[in-house]
Amino acid sequence: MLTKTRYNFLIQQYKNNIYGYSFYMLKNRMDADDVTQEVLIKIWKNINGFKLTSAKTWIMRTTHNLCIDYLRKRKINVERIYSIDEEFVENLAGAENESNPHNQTHQNLMADKIKEKIQLLPENLRSIFVLYELHGLKYREISKALDLPINTVKVYLMRARKKLQEELKYYERQEVI
Repeated sequence: MLTKTRYNFLIQQYKNNIYGYSFYMLKNRMDADDVTQEVLIKIWKNINGFKLTSAKTWIMRTTHNLCIDYLRKRKINVERIYSIDEEFVENLAGAENESNPHNQTHQNLMADKIKEKIQLLPENLRSIFVLYELHGLKYREISKALDLPINTVKVYLMRARKKLQEELKYYERQEVI
């Protein structure tokens, strides 16, 4: 019974992180669903193989590795169409903009642009950016999850931010017409 409780706790805590990260990496809902399901199975099979305190790192490493496997298998060459998720828009838009349709439209368009530019980042930069900025992992957790030195994580995160900043500077103060 303790195993089932522990499993349910982990699933409730991390299922959105697993799916969100998979979707950002794979750009495909069905593949993200498959990776999420595989990770959930691996969690069940290894439920007693890791400490609850280090579960997040283990889960995100497993998710990352499965995403890399999927990317290698299909060798992405084609951009996929993807829709923006509400959580991303909510994080970008402040509560004061919710009542103004003009601001909401502008925020939605900006969120689309930002998400598009994140998808265009090289895979190594994108994975670190998504883990840090969108999933809230710390440098040390990302380092363990991706098996990279902490300084490499910091450098890749800085490069991702600079690249996004460069790509998005033209949209900084554009108005919606």
